[in-house]
Amino acid sequence: MIGHNGRYSSLAALLGLLTVLSVCGADTYAQTSATDQNSSGVPDLFPLTEHRRTNIQIVEQLKRNHYEKKKLDDQLSSDIYENYLSSLDRNKTYFTQNDIASFEKYRFELDDSLNKGDLRIAFEIFNVYQKRLTSFLKFSVDLVKSRQEKLDFTKDEYLDIDRENASWPETQETQRALWKRRVKAQILSMRLNDKPAEEITETLEKRYSNQLKMVARTKSEDAFQLYMNSFTSIFDPHTTYFSPRTSDNFNINMSLSLEGIGAVLKSEDDMTSIVRLVPAGPAAKSGELSPADKITAVGQGSTGPMIDIVGWRLDDVVSLIRGPKGSTVKLQVLSKEGDQESTKSVSIVRNTIKLEEQAAQGRILELELTDAGVPTTTELVSRSIKLGVIEIPTFYIDFKAQQKGEKDYRSTTRDVKRIIAKMKQEGVDGLLVDLRSNGGGSLQEADQMTGLFLGSVPTVQVKAARRDANIFANNGQQVAWEGPLAVLVNRLSASASEIFAGAIQDYGRGIVLGSQTFGKGTVQTLIPLNRGQLKLTAAKFYRVSGKSTQHRGIIPDIEFPTLVDFEEIGESSLDGALVWDVIEPIDYKKEYVVGSRLESLELNHQKRVQSNPYFTYYKAISEKAEENKLKKTISLKESTRLAEKQNEDKWRLMVENNLRVSTGKTAATSLDHLEELEEAEEPADADEDLGNETQQSMLTFEKIEDDPMLEEAGRVLRDLIKLNPSGERGRELASIK
Repeated sequence: MIGHNGRYSSLAALLGLLTVLSVCGADTYAQTSATDQNSSGVPDLFPLTEHRRTNIQIVEQLKRNHYEKKKLDDQLSSDIYENYLSSLDRNKTYFTQNDIASFEKYRFELDDSLNKGDLRIAFEIFNVYQKRLTSFLKFSVDLVKSRQEKLDFTKDEYLDIDRENASWPETQETQRALWKRRVKAQILSMRLNDKPAEEITETLEKRYSNQLKMVARTKSEDAFQLYMNSFTSIFDPHTTYFSPRTSDNFNINMSLSLEGIGAVLKSEDDMTSIVRLVPAGPAAKSGELSPADKITAVGQGSTGPMIDIVGWRLDDVVSLIRGPKGSTVKLQVLSKEGDQESTKSVSIVRNTIKLEEQAAQGRILELELTDAGVPTTTELVSRSIKLGVIEIPTFYIDFKAQQKGEKDYRSTTRDVKRIIAKMKQEGVDGLLVDLRSNGGGSLQEADQMTGLFLGSVPTVQVKAARRDANIFANNGQQVAWEGPLAVLVNRLSASASEIFAGAIQDYGRGIVLGSQTFGKGTVQTLIPLNRGQLKLTAAKFYRVSGKSTQHRGIIPDIEFPTLVDFEEIGESSLDGALVWDVIEPIDYKKEYVVGSRLESLELNHQKRVQSNPYFTYYKAISEKAEENKLKKTISLKESTRLAEKQNEDKWRLMVENNLRVSTGKTAATSLDHLEELEEAEEPADADEDLGNETQQSMLTFEKIEDDPMLEEAGRVLRDLIKLNPSGERGRELASIK
């Protein structure tokens, strides 16, 4: 959640779709550097005069307003020192042991330097890093350009995948041996993806040469931002300093006027990775991108050349992907498949993301009254059960229309209320609120929508440091649905989604299904500085039960398998994330809709999924992923890697065919054949000529075999209805044995 000017405004706070704030004092700046060149050819950088004041402002804001009160002392200085080195050289590739020994005298001095706004130590370390990085890139260019043909891919040689806990290179010789293995790994990966030698040489030479140019263009502002964020991230990963340039990009993104692909990106270890896809955005609609995918190259139009972006600054990558509505951008994507990384090309037409496309949608799904093979002893006129599904991609509200006093302004709560009314007319037996991949949005709407199912009750507590918690309550909200309720979530359900699901669970109003949610339970505020702005974590969310949503998220009543790697996606995957904790609960009444019935619901669920081909498939993929995570090295022997790739391909084809045969589809003879079959089976695009209002209000009957998670959630809700009957229809359903 982002509040205006440090205030927690329930009307304007956005959790995921953040608010535009003006930037104060964003004057232009000139690069300051040494006039003489060092041996690496890179000029030394020095802090600007304005950086001292910005440094002091950041320190004061953290001391005064951050949720986690930390004392800027020697211990914190040591933590900042370690974090700074990790930010520069996480895999211990560029610095040597001698470098680290020369820095060690600064370990306990950074606290005093930060308090004074003295940035000399930070820039001294950064300049050494620039020299070492430049040496590595020049070495790599030379190796690829002049000596690639001499590389031996027949000997048993290995590269550590993660060197975070390794030792720094002892000598220049050991460092260069490490560099050589890194380059060999990149060459081998491209060879295994059937890239010809000439293309490999051209691609890598351009990659390293472009990175050299970027190093040469690095400015003092870049060094300052990196150091400040090494400091702020000690407090938590969401507290971030934005330089003037980064601040401008941030404000553009948050204005929702950006014409692009609708993906949130991050940069780590020279790679640009996808963090999440914006609901209803072009990237999400393509169905070809997933969180944790890495973008390695970007091209413009259908025929434009691909530009390798490995090692690029994140803001430069964003500028390359951004473009006018209707234009096409091509992405070369590196996806993890089993033990191997494979590349694919994805073309996406840029577009603006409209509120209407993110609006709640209603569907009516029909399910059989009993599971297959279970005899039915009671004859009913209707042999099925109707469930209303409300899909909510984000929690939204048209602030501008609301502020203008327009009576028919759009909001999640208003749209869901209309959908519920239509579903009542259709005679649905229960409602399933689908919050999968809902990354948050308006706190006000999460609060108000909860009232449609609970009435006027407290929904969430917001607590700043050393203050009593503020209680949010949807005062005056009328219940729109009193019947059976289920909520479906996944790992990408965050912030406002977690508040809604947590309230439903705490009050016992319905059953929560799916996988553990993201765990984003903190509140950020944007603070203008003399130079750029600071996004600062000022508060935490707590449920009415007193449990935090931070770090742990929402644990479903019944958990479904997931293909998302929790070590890569979610709050718990972030370094320095604030911990889960508990405060005093508020006085609230629990309905116990689920209660003792949970054991029976879980038992029925487990019986079904044991024979469900989709769940069997998910389990196999998850187990394979866990197995592969245990591997700490990769072989640089081509025959070994080729054999591993062939085994992975065989395993993948087997798993995919098991699913296909079990669901009545044709088995594939190869992975290429599989891709052809899947493309042929893709449904035609929905009719885009329908008006927004028609789309928004339409309820459709449809089969649910294409969404096994939703199908199983529906069956659990059906079982709950039969175990907890209410009214004539409920008693009728309960009579089914």
